[in-house]
Amino acid sequence: MSLLQNKDDLKALVEALNFKEKVERSKELIREAYQKYGDSLVVANSLGKDSMAVWDLAKRVNLKIRGFIVTTRYKPTETIKFMNEVVARYPELKVYKSDEKIPDKLYETEPDRCCDVLKVEPVKRAIEEMHVQCWVTGLRCTEGRTRTDFKEVEERDKGLIKLNPILIWKEREVWQYLALYQVPVNQLYAEGYRSLGCAPCTKITNDDNERAGRWIGTSKCGGECGIHTRPLKKAIK
Repeated sequence: MSLLQNKDDLKALVEALNFKEKVERSKELIREAYQKYGDSLVVANSLGKDSMAVWDLAKRVNLKIRGFIVTTRYKPTETIKFMNEVVARYPELKVYKSDEKIPDKLYETEPDRCCDVLKVEPVKRAIEEMHVQCWVTGLRCTEGRTRTDFKEVEERDKGLIKLNPILIWKEREVWQYLALYQVPVNQLYAEGYRSLGCAPCTKITNDDNERAGRWIGTSKCGGECGIHTRPLKKAIK
């Protein structure tokens, strides 16, 4: 049976499969999806460690696979530098951002709205302009409390498939892959960050939760920006 239609117990596979088996499963998921969707399959690259692993996997499946990056006015300088390096190497990665005017420090007063404007809306635009039928992400079910119930293949918006090919990977397996294949990563990881976002909303913590450093002190603490939880095919602003 095609992996795109599998009903496997993903929580069991986190422990049952070894590193090599997980890598092969991830590549097969991307391979089958690319065979089905062709150029309408696009990788969403957040420039984080997980996205860089998925981007490398996708390129090993087919060099023609395209992608997009969403950046914001609040990204750390290290992330902007890394983004420029990655895009210079892979011009098939298209960069999207929002220049909409928002109140100062909206990330403190209304973090959900800030993420909607600066992250969710550009993703919608990317999906629309790149004619995406299947978008590929670096989501993992072991990242934190908000990511335990995702599936490898989802259709949250009618006509838009989301593929999460490394969903069952552990954090150490991501780093194992990156080291093995010498995939470049953002230098902020060397400073102790485990999950990267906008500068005002990303901290280094000692918490076991990988995403605990995101949106500390706000209603979104350790949560989601909305890209993985909100409709992406409604009217584009």
